[in-house]
Amino acid sequence: MKKLFLNKLFLVFSTVLLFTYSVIYACGGGDWFEDWYYNSNFTPEIFVDKSYSPLFLSGEVFYKIGFDDEHNSRFNDQIVSDWQLYLKDKMNPDEVKSFLLDNNRKIKVEELYFFFKTKNKNESSIGFASKIDLKDAKTKEFINFLYLAQHVEDVSVVENSWSYDPVVYKSFANLEIIDELENKYNKTKDVFLKNRYWFQTIKAYFYSDDKQKAIDFFNKTAAAVPKNTLYYRAVSYLAGIHHKQKNYSTSNYLYSQVFDKCPEMRVVAAYSFRPQDEADWNQSLALAKTNPEKAALWAIHGYYKDEETAIAKIFELDPSSEHLNYLLTRLINNQENKMQPNYKEKSVAENKKLQKSKLDHTTFDLVSKIAASNSTNEPYLWSVALGYLQTLNGNYTKADEIYAAVETQLPKTELASSQLRLLRFVNNLNKITQINSASEKTILKDLNWLYHELPNKNLEDFRYQNASSWSKTYLSSLYETQKNEVMAELFSLSNYDYTGKQNSFYDKEQNLQAMKGFLLKSNKTEMEKIAESIYGLKLRDISAFQAVKATFANKIPEAIAFMKETDSIQHYILLGNSFNGNIKDCHDCEHAAYQKRKFTQIQFLTLIKEMQDKVAKNEDVYNNSLLLGNAFYNISHFGNARTFYEISIVGYGSSPTYFRESIKKMIVDCSVSKMYYQKALAAATNKEQKAKCIYLLAKCERNDFYNDRYYFQNKDYWSYYGDKVNFLAWNGFKLLQNEYSDTKYYQDVIRECGYFNTYVNQ
Repeated sequence: MKKLFLNKLFLVFSTVLLFTYSVIYACGGGDWFEDWYYNSNFTPEIFVDKSYSPLFLSGEVFYKIGFDDEHNSRFNDQIVSDWQLYLKDKMNPDEVKSFLLDNNRKIKVEELYFFFKTKNKNESSIGFASKIDLKDAKTKEFINFLYLAQHVEDVSVVENSWSYDPVVYKSFANLEIIDELENKYNKTKDVFLKNRYWFQTIKAYFYSDDKQKAIDFFNKTAAAVPKNTLYYRAVSYLAGIHHKQKNYSTSNYLYSQVFDKCPEMRVVAAYSFRPQDEADWNQSLALAKTNPEKAALWAIHGYYKDEETAIAKIFELDPSSEHLNYLLTRLINNQENKMQPNYKEKSVAENKKLQKSKLDHTTFDLVSKIAASNSTNEPYLWSVALGYLQTLNGNYTKADEIYAAVETQLPKTELASSQLRLLRFVNNLNKITQINSASEKTILKDLNWLYHELPNKNLEDFRYQNASSWSKTYLSSLYETQKNEVMAELFSLSNYDYTGKQNSFYDKEQNLQAMKGFLLKSNKTEMEKIAESIYGLKLRDISAFQAVKATFANKIPEAIAFMKETDSIQHYILLGNSFNGNIKDCHDCEHAAYQKRKFTQIQFLTLIKEMQDKVAKNEDVYNNSLLLGNAFYNISHFGNARTFYEISIVGYGSSPTYFRESIKKMIVDCSVSKMYYQKALAAATNKEQKAKCIYLLAKCERNDFYNDRYYFQNKDYWSYYGDKVNFLAWNGFKLLQNEYSDTKYYQDVIRECGYFNTYVNQ
């Protein structure tokens, strides 16, 4: 058990072990802000006190907050409230808050302090004369206290509470202030002030070079001090000192008391709790005088090491301990994380079998035992947890029975009722192994609630997203098993894999037509309506995909017809002039260049059709063919109009490798461009025209090389990055150099195309 508790956090300690939890983050890794929120159906916040929330299961250091950054402000509200209550009508509440928290408070406190001491007026005494009663005894005591406390604050407040670089901490060396604080404690009769001077004395000793005096003063006076927040803040100082003195067992015992009795400092105590080995841990347990004290030690132990063991121990010691509740939520959330289903590779039945095999039966037995005892302070929580475990274990009828029995015991909150409804839904959906009208009826209302009502309610902290995504993949898998490809697709969350590639559903024409037919149906069932409502694609997206495919296949009349079905998509404006054939491919340059006319997608296709008609009639074949070659080149990956094909079903990405295989082949294919460039070359009447055609064909030849070498090899693309295969002598380049070097266009190419220039001069 050596270094038992150090394996959880990616942190380097600063003075947390000596002082009050000031954290220095190390360069940790990939889990910086990852938590389990979206992998869970079990919401801890519904059942557990807010003070435990940083300790919920998380991939972060602390749940949601990442790291604790409230070291300077944790007690601000409480301090302000206490002093406002003490001063009552003697000082305006806003003035009290200002004296305690404003950045400029130090100067005005010092001036008022010296005014009270010397009776000499100064700027602050004059300015506050009309705002506060400077003759009031309590006001004077307030200012005197702040004057002394601010000296200690100079070393206790660290502006940067965490940093990648070590923070230099100052020591409090003003012995006169310490003596005056202790003297004030001894002489003050006012209970409120006496408590605060006591705490400030310990705090001053804590930050001094003689920290043992803090322990001595505490031991001498603690019995007479109320066991309030100030008391446990002082205990945390002592715990830090003992850790510095290597008294680890005492330090950790004291931190456990802070954890147990001071909810505001649970996150601090949990972080600072550091047994070095088994011996330290056992010695801490030996220091515990009562079962609740031992339970508090196990409560922190469970956060770091083993929730199940900690729960079992605490239940033996103190069944009513509230610490059991937060540990249970961690235990359940951990079980969830062990059994995330994979419907891509396994069927529903296979996933259930695997899920059941991953359920820890010792966990199941422990929760069952404690739930049956009905002796915890929140027995309904244990019943709800057991019901969920029954679902995970495949005991759906038992889960139903538990949920029915616990329903009336739950807190009367929307969160609690929503949690029960969610877990019942998970249980009910797990019962379904065949989709039919009867099984659909059991989940229709809950599906509408889950997919449509909950996202609009904005129930804070409620974890329904996992059930939402899981239910879709579960239903999709069932529909796929039943050969209902359309419904399987509608519920599928696998439209994009981890690279962002769209799935291949629409690459099969029969699937495409079946989906269009479904979307055009007017008499959909309730289940079909739900499926359609959550699907990310609309009829226009399918038509747009058909238009793109028809365009790349050079079936322009079909493409136009499909494009007219796309509503607004047909009016999207292309970013560059797609009829230009430039010497170098530069998307950004061409998008930024002045364009006398911009084309929408439907205008672009219509103009292509007009040009093709002219070529068919032998009208201006050279120019029309050249423009057509440019148009088809520019809608490819290499041209300036990638946005033409970048739609939902096709996908998005700056590299062909981002797309599925069928799409990748389509967007890098320059065969239609080459066909029209060759037509233009055949119709060319002079060397300038021919030189241009030959160069544009050479670009296509170059692209074919890129395709074969980089985009369709089995090896990883990056394995070729920086290779030596450069400046190849493609036929078009050879022909351009050998036969057209006397043309103006050749000189333009030399000037603009660095590749060709290097090839010529190497």
